[in-house]
Amino acid sequence: MYSEKLEMLIDGQWVQGSEGDVLPLFNPAYGQEIASVPCASKQDLDRALDSSARAFQIWKKKPAADRWEILSKAADLIENRKAEIARTLTIENGKALAEAMGEVQFCADATRWYAEEGKRAYGRIIPARSIDVRQMAFKEPVGPALGFAAWNFPAGNVTLKIAAALAAGCTIIVKPSDETPGTAVAIGRCFQEAGVPAGALNIVFGPPAPISEHLIASRIPKKVSLTGSTPVGKLLQRLASETLKRCTMELGGHAPVIVFDDADLDKALDVLIAAKYRNAGQVCTSPTRFYIHQNVYERFVAGFVERSRKIVVGDGLAQGTQMGPLITERRLDMMDGFVRDAVSKGASLALGGERLDRKGYFYAPTVLRDVPDDAKVMNEEPFGPLAQIAPFASIDEVTERANSLPFGLAAYVFTRSGSTAAAMSEALEAGVVGINHTAVHEPETPFGGVNESGYGAESGVEGLEAYLRTKFVTDKRV
Repeated sequence: MYSEKLEMLIDGQWVQGSEGDVLPLFNPAYGQEIASVPCASKQDLDRALDSSARAFQIWKKKPAADRWEILSKAADLIENRKAEIARTLTIENGKALAEAMGEVQFCADATRWYAEEGKRAYGRIIPARSIDVRQMAFKEPVGPALGFAAWNFPAGNVTLKIAAALAAGCTIIVKPSDETPGTAVAIGRCFQEAGVPAGALNIVFGPPAPISEHLIASRIPKKVSLTGSTPVGKLLQRLASETLKRCTMELGGHAPVIVFDDADLDKALDVLIAAKYRNAGQVCTSPTRFYIHQNVYERFVAGFVERSRKIVVGDGLAQGTQMGPLITERRLDMMDGFVRDAVSKGASLALGGERLDRKGYFYAPTVLRDVPDDAKVMNEEPFGPLAQIAPFASIDEVTERANSLPFGLAAYVFTRSGSTAAAMSEALEAGVVGINHTAVHEPETPFGGVNESGYGAESGVEGLEAYLRTKFVTDKRV
């Protein structure tokens, strides 16, 4: 059933860990161990670091057109192997196969986009104050990079880091999640077979803390990119400060959804249901705090419960499945805790609120209504299939409540009023805002948060810029 051979990519070779340490890999739809994940030793990490430094001296000198050709081949390979990679992704992660297919296609699209954008890392000539002086600003790759990727989008999170770094002329060592290693391996094989030189891309696995500490302590990498939780982001930023590495931090969120009474309610419900239960709610941009205008509150709650009840939950590989399992068994306990706390504080359980009686880590689509602002689930990112709903009366009130948390990744507004949409898009503390839809991330658009949701951006020209530094050269004729 699970066919990907799990190996690490170090200095152009696919290898096991030099000390033989492994971690178990589980299929979350059945709770079964399906493979062993090789773990990198310090010796393995040092080999990866050294090869990354050597390869950087070669890769940074490649003309942008040559890098374009290699990345374009990698994109073609990813697309050609989409069905195979998506199957591996679903077995490891649990998400529905249709979602996995879409994610892998995004990887191919993003790699092509970065391949093209790498040819446009332009510098500029700056007019001088003296006629015998020429002033030039050059863009050059920042150096070897480190990428730490989360399990919830095991293809997308890995590919964005690899493609951006390589397009800019950097080399990169990627540490994917140990819960979803095969997806990263499959993506890595596409880049290697496309012609990325030995050492320009390294992929390692193992316990996150010692690996990140060892890699970040090295002076070889000049850049760190993380997709992960806010606590992990704070830790890695502290580690990176010792050598003043540049960081991009794409961290957790707790996205508010604001539905005004002039919204097209049926369309809003259809959009929000699909977004809420995507990947079982294990998405950093997932709509989580639903604020509904009091005039349409009862209609919205009834419509949300009705649609949630119809969600088909099961093995992501099974035909018709709309929502798969949570990634680990411990996530089930967290969902139970959120629900108990909300109910104890006055919320009503309108649907779900329980584990499903079957193998694997399945939790029922859950709707909580009349959830008070002091409930734990309104203040901590649930990262699961929980929808907590509360009414609001005025735009000023809901803006204050939406901005009350330290997080600021995504936010959503549903309204027919252009003035309301404009006002909310300016007032919301979020890195990405969706008006009447939830598609807030494309290869060509910047994606990232503010406040404790991190800083910097992946995708778009901003994602490439994160791997470039500026050098100023002033030339006086003699």
